[in-house]
Amino acid sequence: MADYDTATAFLGEWGRFQQQVSFLLCLTTIPNGFAALAIVFLADTPSHRCLIPTHLNLTAAWRNSSIPLEEDWSHGGALAPSKCSRYKLTDVQSFSERGLLPGVDVNLSSVPKESCVDGWEYDSSVYVSTIVSEWDLVCDNSWKNPLTSSVFFCGVLTGSFISGQLSDRYGRKKVLFATMAVQTVFTLIQVFSPSWVIFCAMFFVVGLGHISNYMSAFVLGTEILGPRARTAFSTAGVSLFFAAGYMLLPLFAFFIRDWRMLLLGLALPGFTFVPLWWFIPESPRWLLSQGRIKEAEAIVREAAKMNKIEPPPAIFSSSQKELESESRRPHNICDLLRSPNIRWISITLWLVWNTLTIAYFALSLNTSNLHGNAYFNCFLSALVELPAYILSWIMFRWCSRRLTMFLTLFMGGMFLLLIQLIPADLIYLAVTLEMLGKFSVTTAFAIAYAYTAELYPTVLRTTAIGACSMASRIGSIAAPFFIYLRSYSVSLPYILMGSITALAGLLSLLLPESNGMPLPDTITHMQHFPGCCPYTHVQTEEEEHMTKRKTSSSAHI
Repeated sequence: MADYDTATAFLGEWGRFQQQVSFLLCLTTIPNGFAALAIVFLADTPSHRCLIPTHLNLTAAWRNSSIPLEEDWSHGGALAPSKCSRYKLTDVQSFSERGLLPGVDVNLSSVPKESCVDGWEYDSSVYVSTIVSEWDLVCDNSWKNPLTSSVFFCGVLTGSFISGQLSDRYGRKKVLFATMAVQTVFTLIQVFSPSWVIFCAMFFVVGLGHISNYMSAFVLGTEILGPRARTAFSTAGVSLFFAAGYMLLPLFAFFIRDWRMLLLGLALPGFTFVPLWWFIPESPRWLLSQGRIKEAEAIVREAAKMNKIEPPPAIFSSSQKELESESRRPHNICDLLRSPNIRWISITLWLVWNTLTIAYFALSLNTSNLHGNAYFNCFLSALVELPAYILSWIMFRWCSRRLTMFLTLFMGGMFLLLIQLIPADLIYLAVTLEMLGKFSVTTAFAIAYAYTAELYPTVLRTTAIGACSMASRIGSIAAPFFIYLRSYSVSLPYILMGSITALAGLLSLLLPESNGMPLPDTITHMQHFPGCCPYTHVQTEEEEHMTKRKTSSSAHI
């Protein structure tokens, strides 16, 4: 299997088989664009204030003045009606009945305040309902809003941990379709959530399915396609279709303003992917790694038939078959830390991925807080991803992997750090810098997926990508709380995100270069980590086993 690409080179790079598989796998990532960022609209916080009961006999002047003015630090400290308190209504009613006027006969600063004991009233001009307005996730319960997103990303973390190992053990195709079903069905169940706790429990499972099907589709396409098609698929292909789903999200949300109906609209398209089971094959590389040679050859011969090419009588050499059947052993996530070389590659990638998810999801979730229309801002945030993914493919096709990771991460960090220097009245310039930061981070994210797939071998590829995704979920779980810091200082999230993103760019320079190198199939084929001490070869279990076998064979002869 070390020369799998050579053995299947007769298929060509971009025949009907490769086109069909690439397109169908890309299609499966569209719902991921819905699920990952639907919370932007599901949990947006409408304008709100304490409810003033209608049965109280208040004059118009006192009803309009019953909410005190406070500094709103999420909008630069400007005075705005309080969202979490009101003047004590017993006193207000007394003043109103006595005919006293607010601010004239009564000094409002001397009137005691109370919390919103009767609930809140929400502005319905933008949303009919969100989970915030339905379950009052404001004021003392405002911490539940970012926690909702974090619960989703906890599900993503769990999915990253288990799906990679399941995929490496049971196959890419089975895990892909099983987790697509999980994401669709549990999104549908979410529609009927009677409480915030049940909603979060379902959201956790949706997150588990969300990352699992994306990784399985990504790895399946990476392993089936040839070197050139693989580069386009892993950088621009799946990412562009993810962005297409992301771009459709604000369109759905614009026409469906109720959160339950919006979730229903996002869940139903998932059922249309069931027929793809009969058109997407299993990965021949994975089948070979499991010793299932006949099944792998059958898929390659069917691909040759679709491409109208006559396959050779023997596709995989006897020595190759023998190697696979003899050296095959189960791998797990512990193999990512077993030797110094793979350990340092893994740790470095985990830190880079963690920073990427903080910046990407914090910027994506922040669109509802930007100046202007929330739907347009979300669409703009999705739109900037299209050229970012195209640029990632161009850079990945012709440029150094390490330099592209460094440049995109470092420039993204610089754009975010510059935002705090923009005067408050230049709102659109600040939004432009934020979108440029999102553009750079998105480009780096697409490159990171493809780069990681190139660094790790077939026997560990899905497990490794799953582990990187799992490690990065610390960042995605924390990302909603980065946005929550806006309530203390508008600049604080950008300072933190910009600093760690630029530092991650410098860290990425330690990774090995994979440009022009063959896709590794075993751990011994992996590139050397330049940041380590000088390379000394340590015999792996596979090599030791093969050495013993050769010695035994020689003695027998």
